Amino acid sequence: MTATENHIDQKLFEILETVSDPEIPVLSIMEMGVVRSAKIVNGIVEIEITPTYSGCPAMDVIGDDIKSAFKQKGYETKVDLILSPAWTTDWITPKGRAALEQYGIASPLSAEADAAALLGNKKVVKCPQCGSLNTKLVSQFGSTACKALFQCEDCLEPFDYFKCLK
Repeated sequence: MTATENHIDQKLFEILETVSDPEIPVLSIMEMGVVRSAKIVNGIVEIEITPTYSGCPAMDVIGDDIKSAFKQKGYETKVDLILSPAWTTDWITPKGRAALEQYGIASPLSAEADAAALLGNKKVVKCPQCGSLNTKLVSQFGSTACKALFQCEDCLEPFDYFKCLK
């Protein structure tokens, strides 16, 4: 998502790009798509963020990290949590999806493919280590609730798969 698509001033966008997702530090919160808006109102930067899922424990950390990043640039900041519309994995940018794969996390599939993979009906989750589709579900839950644990049956490496959320 570009600053223009998200209606965020380029200066604010650049600061937000420096804030990492605390659970996946190779991704910025912009790449994760959790920032809904950012604008300056009466000298205060007002930012709206949406959690990846209801009750996500990382949101407090993200809010604090946003405030810290803007404070370093001399801005006072207000961060609001917006629950509607709900976040979807469609909001992860292409750059973010590539970063997930490079980090060793399989990026989300479509809702249909996701259901087939999580029910063990199809081998559609690609191993981020070797690229094989010969993978199997180990657990519905991986390192966080929004991920499932898979294992590649070719290279034998375990890896997280970021579940599709719509």
